[in-house]
Amino acid sequence: MSAEIPSKAGSRPQAAPGTGAGFHLKAGEAARGPYAVDIDPERAGWGYSSLRVLELAAGGHHAFDTGDSEWIVLPLSGGCTVVVDNGEEFELLGRDSVFSGVTDFAYVPRDAQVGIASDGGGRFALTGARCELTLPARYGAASEVPVELRGRGNCSRQVNNFAAAGTFECDRLIAVEVLTPGGNWSSYPPHKHDECRPGVESELEEIYYFEIASARGTEGVGYQRVSPSGQGRGTDVLAEVRGGDAVLIPDGWHGPSIATPGHAMYYLNVMAGPGEEREWLICDHPEHGWIRDTWPDQPVDPRLPLYDAPVGDV
Repeated sequence: MSAEIPSKAGSRPQAAPGTGAGFHLKAGEAARGPYAVDIDPERAGWGYSSLRVLELAAGGHHAFDTGDSEWIVLPLSGGCTVVVDNGEEFELLGRDSVFSGVTDFAYVPRDAQVGIASDGGGRFALTGARCELTLPARYGAASEVPVELRGRGNCSRQVNNFAAAGTFECDRLIAVEVLTPGGNWSSYPPHKHDECRPGVESELEEIYYFEIASARGTEGVGYQRVSPSGQGRGTDVLAEVRGGDAVLIPDGWHGPSIATPGHAMYYLNVMAGPGEEREWLICDHPEHGWIRDTWPDQPVDPRLPLYDAPVGDV
């Protein structure tokens, strides 16, 4: 079924001046209805990317229509059962927290009715993207998630590529998890993907959703920078981020994402855009890309990986 959305070759819609809650949404500011976070294209002022965070008490359940978007149900904590309207059922073992392990997940297509139920309760991210194709509902095993160590030295971080382009089939949606040890810089060097330049750069809207590990009874914080690239809306953010915060990135150089000493940082990246190909092609900031040349002489942070994907799901 075709969606009434901009064509893949079209340009990104622009938000009207003065609308929206800004690019940094603090915990609670994006809550709506049953969701602790509910960011859709209308709220963000763009064309494709969505994120919801659903909190269920023990024995809780929730139903939603996927509408014109494809979605991945990703446990942040706890496990759940996902049922699609054609009767398909996926049991997600989940995990204790985003800092404890790789999780399994479920993909659900557009134009479907979906139910989520959790015997023990938990928190579940719904990563979404407006799309055109109706792909089959599928289970994603934790054991099949590629875990990548990216960067070196104090730029080391871990990437769980559960729905990266090339690792799990979607129409438009790209989503990954990034874990950064305390004191390290992530999303560095600053990079962008706000222009369609075939073979060089993708045009992708992006949502960052943060969780920060507490330590010794102290809540953690981190910092996120986005600077204007000369494209789009001139996004300019310097934010202190805490658990449950989100940052919208319609355009611009993004990075660093800074984890304060003693507090590991987690962020979930959700991306989608109008390109003909589903791909993640980035351009480094010309003033900072040289840092990559220093990495071969440095080790990967020995604290990484924080955890590996399981050998096999049980």
